Amino acid sequence: MNRHSETHEVIEQLNQAARKLDAVGRLRLIVDRFGDQATMATSFGAEDQVLTGMLAALPARIDIFTIDTGRLPQETYDVMARTQERYGLRIRLLFPDYQAVEQMVNRYGPNLFYQSVELRKHCCTVRKVEPLRRALAGRQLWVCGLRREQSVTRQALDFFQWDEQFELIKACPLADWTEQQTWDAIRSGNVPYNRLHDAGYPSIGCAPCTRAIEPGQDVRAGRWWWEAPEHKECGLHLKKNKD
Repeated sequence: MNRHSETHEVIEQLNQAARKLDAVGRLRLIVDRFGDQATMATSFGAEDQVLTGMLAALPARIDIFTIDTGRLPQETYDVMARTQERYGLRIRLLFPDYQAVEQMVNRYGPNLFYQSVELRKHCCTVRKVEPLRRALAGRQLWVCGLRREQSVTRQALDFFQWDEQFELIKACPLADWTEQQTWDAIRSGNVPYNRLHDAGYPSIGCAPCTRAIEPGQDVRAGRWWWEAPEHKECGLHLKKNKD
């Protein structure tokens, strides 16, 4: 059996187990199975905050990191500070390569993301994808707060899947959760959350690329609102292009 087949078998076993567990049980499975080979990415959105609270309550913890793109809203820094204080955590902070940012902004200007989908994705690559690649180096699994309900690009999401771009297992313990479940968990657990959620921001990224939405709109309608829905990923959660 080759390595690819073995990995596929492990993922299938993990998914079979995950379907019988709640979200806390899935996290416990990850911690027990992968230990320090697992890491969690947080952008301090509602789902990430729920997962952070769950992890903080477990006897054993895994590494948690975040990426500071340099364009985050102040409210995100505020919830970052409240979260570390609330749970006694030290969340690892990564930054993009300053030379790559300087080169990009000097060539295309500070607001290049509004000019085209290609330049917006280039900005996301420099500010998000490359730091993420560094954060995941040497790991076997990363945990993230994706849910199927969030967007058209995430409807086939499973609890565990192979990430072709970063070549490790991606775990989504809240894949089957609804928005209502997420907010019920925040309120019942007194979980710190980004105050922009109260101002109509269900999904929060960089300040220039995020805005409030109207009632009834898709939860990611405020992210890159000038683009078509099928383009609304930053490159962190896309399959590798095999061309």
